Amino acid sequence: MPHQPKTFRKESITVAFMVEQLRSAVGVEMEAINEVDAALRTVTESNLHRPGLALAGYVDLFTYQRVQVLGNTETQFLQHLPPGKQREAFRHLIQFDVPCLILTESNDLGLDLVGMATEAGIPLYRTPIPSTQFMALLRDFLNDQFAPQVTVHGSLVDVYGIGMMLMGKAGIGKSEVALDLVERGHRLVADDVVIVTKKEEQLLMGSGTDLVQHFMEVRGLGLVDIRAMFGIRAIRFQKRVEVLVSMQLWDADEEYTRLGMIEDTYEILGVDLPMVKLPITPGKNVTVICEVIAMNHLLRHYGYDPAEVFAKRLADRIRQKDGSTPMRGIEYFEHDYE
Repeated sequence: MPHQPKTFRKESITVAFMVEQLRSAVGVEMEAINEVDAALRTVTESNLHRPGLALAGYVDLFTYQRVQVLGNTETQFLQHLPPGKQREAFRHLIQFDVPCLILTESNDLGLDLVGMATEAGIPLYRTPIPSTQFMALLRDFLNDQFAPQVTVHGSLVDVYGIGMMLMGKAGIGKSEVALDLVERGHRLVADDVVIVTKKEEQLLMGSGTDLVQHFMEVRGLGLVDIRAMFGIRAIRFQKRVEVLVSMQLWDADEEYTRLGMIEDTYEILGVDLPMVKLPITPGKNVTVICEVIAMNHLLRHYGYDPAEVFAKRLADRIRQKDGSTPMRGIEYFEHDYE
């Protein structure tokens, strides 16, 4: 049984990092309105907040620790107030240690309120994107940043579109099998160290590390650069983890699945993944078996389970209760003797 990895997750990111990544990685246009050191402010959760009630004066349940998004409703509410009331309403908001304020749809606060935010040390940003669309982009980014992760010792390969994780003891041949799969036209995601991230309730994404990327260590040969050797077609930077293959040395006392009627599972980050225990013996073509595992998983995904089909045929034959008919696949050869 593979060793259960240890879970870790980020506790916080800086506002400066969040804004830079939104600009460079997500492609969101973000304009800094004031000059405040955003590296001193941190974001600690993926939830967002629109502080309409806080501006109106009700702050008992104000979740100030979240990124605050001000859209048309909030800015127009402030603009309809006289200057003194504007400052009073805005003070309800900035009296708390909020990470930052983001104005959507190119809204503006006015120099007076911008100065109040600057004096409080709160970064202000503006984006032309509508509130609903911007919040969806930001929430997806923050969910990715704060998603739980584990480091798994194994090799992750895209086999016929199925993310297959090869696991097993050191030296059992995971990298060699992954290399053979790449040679047969499949794509390497990560070798030796796989970072598994829980993106959704039942969705695990696997990727490599920045340092290792698509380098592979083959015992007796050394490091192999898969991208340089096989080209861009042979790699992927991320892939959903869907099937685990536990490579084990043959053990006569171990029970291995023969018909596939009972499916083994292995839990990673609370998600039960189908697992195939694959005994390793001399002469066994593990690469071809891995390809068959992937294709069998595809068949099951589209509603065809060979074990269930066989069980149904067996049950039908038992119900016939007729032992006089010879059990062969073809009743009449029609003079086809080739």
